[in-house]
Amino acid sequence: MRVITTIQEMVAERSSCASPQKVGFVPTMGYLHEGHLSLVRQAREENEILTASIFVNPTQFGPHEDLASYPRDLPHDLNVLENLGVDIVFVPTPDEIYPPDFVTYVDPTGPLVSEAQGAIRPGHFRGVATVVLKLFQIMRPHQAYFGQKDAKLTHMLKHHWWSEQWSILLEQSHTYILTMQRFEILTVLRN
Repeated sequence: MRVITTIQEMVAERSSCASPQKVGFVPTMGYLHEGHLSLVRQAREENEILTASIFVNPTQFGPHEDLASYPRDLPHDLNVLENLGVDIVFVPTPDEIYPPDFVTYVDPTGPLVSEAQGAIRPGHFRGVATVVLKLFQIMRPHQAYFGQKDAKLTHMLKHHWWSEQWSILLEQSHTYILTMQRFEILTVLRN
């Protein structure tokens, strides 16, 4: 299993994958639990190359939410992912994803963002949408796997701002799979 920490190296690694090989992606914030592991197992069965990310995204935490106390156990997570057959794990730092001059964010709108969790956690969906788009641009998966707790995110992806970029397949199981039919780089990645 390769562990990669920079965007440049991850983009190069992903570019070296043979084009007909189907690439699956399981994005996580780490501190893996059985829900994550079931996504990894499913993705392993359905893809020739399996990638994952571990990134605690600071931009999805609100001003009164404690980013510093978010649980982390990178050695354990990497061991588990390796044992489940993940080929590549992307583990960037916050400065790698959001360099000091970073100014471009995805700002989703609509009732999902302005009501319910969006009203309770202002900026949360902006942070999540931004990092998911960045990870998709870097990882370029054919399929991305999200669990039930990501239902609102998946709904936002399906019904709001990515409907023209990706066709989203929502299976009847407990897993939401985004199937990428068409991928276009929307921004230039930092070298």
